[in-house]
Formats: sequence, structure tokens, C-alpha cells
Amino acid sequence: MESIIVWALLFLLINHALLLPFSTACSNGDCQLLDSCSETSDCGSGLYCGNCPAMNKNQPVCTRGQATQVTNIINGLAFNKYTWLVTHNAFSIVGEPSLTGAQRVTFYNQEDSVTNQLLNGVRGLMLDMYDYNNDIWLCHSFQGQCFNFTAFEPAINTLREVEAFLSSNPSEIVTIIIEDYVRSPKGLTNLFTNAGLLKYWFPVSSMPKNGEDWPTVTDMVKNNQRLLVFTSVASKEADEGIAYQWRYMVENESGDGGITPASCANRKESHNLNSRTETLFVQNYFPTIPNQSEACKEHSTSLIDMVNACYRAAGNRMPNFLAVNFYMRSDGGGVFDTIDRMNGRSLCGCTTVTACQAGAPQGTCKDTHAPVRTPADSGGGSVIMGSFNFSASTPSASSHSNRLHFGVFVLSFLAGVSL
Repeated sequence: MESIIVWALLFLLINHALLLPFSTACSNGDCQLLDSCSETSDCGSGLYCGNCPAMNKNQPVCTRGQATQVTNIINGLAFNKYTWLVTHNAFSIVGEPSLTGAQRVTFYNQEDSVTNQLLNGVRGLMLDMYDYNNDIWLCHSFQGQCFNFTAFEPAINTLREVEAFLSSNPSEIVTIIIEDYVRSPKGLTNLFTNAGLLKYWFPVSSMPKNGEDWPTVTDMVKNNQRLLVFTSVASKEADEGIAYQWRYMVENESGDGGITPASCANRKESHNLNSRTETLFVQNYFPTIPNQSEACKEHSTSLIDMVNACYRAAGNRMPNFLAVNFYMRSDGGGVFDTIDRMNGRSLCGCTTVTACQAGAPQGTCKDTHAPVRTPADSGGGSVIMGSFNFSASTPSASSHSNRLHFGVFVLSFLAGVSL
């Protein structure tokens, strides 16, 4: 009888021990980065509760959802000394209702509003603009033309979100990179004027053209020149005062070519990445076909590897902009941790920007590690609330839609499609 009791107690102890890893040891905002969680309210500031089945990480953990406010750590340097987070096709948002009356048949690249992207630390927006319906719209396209089933919204809606953010955050700088299909005379000029953004405009005349540094972020803020806008159309620099992208920046290949391990080739429109005439460097890091479920995996070690490859390809120059899809998805630190590492290396020679010390010699680093929560002064972004679990076996509707519509787009890729 005693042996039965002993075995029963042993069984209960083993069973209890096996259950421990799956229980949440913290809650009510006390959980830190990579702590197990059951909902976002368990996690500290700037963190949400998510998992990554694409990497066989099914247990939800507290995951970074906001960027570090880098200029609160190291301020006063030239704009081109920093690395900023960019959302590729920032307008192409999962769940965005159709405003044309037609069912949308296209790809999606992001999961929350442009306002939310900015609040979470995104500082660059890639926007595709087209003439459509007697207006300028944000859109994917077939052969440079916007259709009702690929259109998202009038561009002024998104630009008004940018204006509201700049108005409410007077020390922030935002960059807009336009894939430009607008042919209406003075179309972009009228658009930005009507959105109330000209008061923040950084003038082309002040942009360095021969490898010089940009003005300091301090001077840009002091002069209220806090909006940088670039177009892919060369003539608009002279006609509308909008900077021609390839005169000021180099860029690696987009799509699958930009995520090939150990390779970082420039895209055909760009000069070589090691050119020193252009003082801004955009690193594209997103697959040709966006996939929500795989994004958390893409934003893990492979992202760091690609940053290092592009750093070498650019002649040991760190990218100034890192452009991604589904920017919040990761297995822990994600793009936010990568940006911290990039800024740490560039600004102070430390492994992360949170180890930098203002005014200290290069390489003088605080004894620190990657932040377990977003610093309190990071802007108070609005992160995703509630459970944020991603299922590899049952992808979200938009991931399914991305694959479903792939067949529709195959011929368009052959003919030249803008995504």
C-alpha cells in the first residue's frame, strides 16, 4: 500500500513539473522580453504576446512591438548617421476595407494603420501612388495602372495621418519614398499642399548631392524641416521640388533578391551600394510574395545575416533605412532589436544603442543587454492588444488570400507588376 502511495505522489510531482514550462509565471504587465505569456496585458510596456509557429515556437512569449527612441540616447548627429525603420507598402494593410466597391485582389504587406506604425517607431513609409478615379490613390498595379481591385485609398488619407503625427510629435522626422506613377500636372505638389505637409518640408536645395553629410537631426527639428520626400521620377525634382530618389540614395534589390543569404546586390536603378556620392542607403528586406506566417521567421537570425552582408557590400556602411513587411512579427526582438544593433554599431561602436553613452568616446559602452521592454520615453506607441498567436496550420485570411491571388498575379509579374 505504501509503495502505491509513493508511486502516486511521484506521478503527481512529475506531472506537475511537466506542466510548469507551460504556465505563466508573471502577469499584469510584469512579464519581460521572452517571458511566457497568455495575453498582451501580461507583458510590459512596448511588448505584446505572440508566438512563431514558422520556427516551431508555439508557446506565446512577450515580443517587442516598439522601437527605441534613438535620438533620446544619441542626439545631434547628421541624419545619415542613424538607421530608421521603414514599412514597405505601408498603406497595404490587412483588413483595410475596399473603398471602390470592388473586392480587392492583391497582396498585403502590413497589419496596422499608418498612425500606429508611426507610434510604434516606424520613421519611413514606402508608398505607391497612382492617378485613379480623378484623384491620387495608394495602390498596387498591373503595368503601372491602378484598378478598382488593387486600390486601397486616396493618398491624402494617409498623408493626413502623417501630418497629424508630425503635429503631435514636434521632435520626430519622417521619410516618405514614393514609387511614383502620378502623371497629372503638379499632382504631388497639390497632394502634399492639401494634406498640410508643406510646413514640414525638407527642401531639395538643402540636400547633399556629392557625398556630404546631411544636416543634424537637431537642426532639422529646430528648422521644422522634418519631412523628407523622395520620388522615383527624375523630372519632378525640377518641376515640383521633390527629390529624385536615385540622386540621394542607393538601394539593394527588393523582393527575393534582397533576402538571398550572403548576397546584397544593388537594384538596377541604383548606383553601386559602395558609391559615396549618395549618402543615404536603403536596405530592402522582404520577399517578393509577402507571407504573414513566415514574417516572424524572416525577422530572426536571417535578418541580422542580411544586414551584415549589405554592410559589407556597401563598403562597411550601415544602411540608413531598413524596409520590411509585417514589421511587428518576430520570435522576440525582431526588427526592433536589429535596428538597435545597427544604431549601436554606427553611433557608438556598441552592440546595441541602449549601451551608448552620450558624449563618450567611440566604443565606450554601458554594461547592458538588449532592452527587456521599450524605454518609457519611446513615444508611447499603440501596440497590438490581446492575444497575438500565429498559427502555421491555419494561416490568417489575408495570408491565404496572398497565396490564393498569386495565380492571378503570375502573368502580371511577367508583364511587369508593381507590388
